[in-house]
Amino acid sequence: MYMRKINVYKISVVIEKDRDGYFAYCPELQGCYSQGKTYEEVLENIKDAIKLHIEDMLESGEEIPQVEIINLTSVEVEI
Repeated sequence: MYMRKINVYKISVVIEKDRDGYFAYCPELQGCYSQGKTYEEVLENIKDAIKLHIEDMLESGEEIPQVEIINLTSVEVEI
């Protein structure tokens, strides 16, 4: 029986909340984004979008970017 090799990719995701729900995007994968009404929904949706995006990149022979370290912070700005 032939077993397909499974690759695991570590991709960063930014999730933002607004009054309409959640929006998610991947900084490394240009054009890869999704939305959802709940955090859980947007997380599942962005995983699906990432999978499709990576499959297309692999078919095109493109290199998949790998993320090692991500820092995300917020700052306060006085105006």
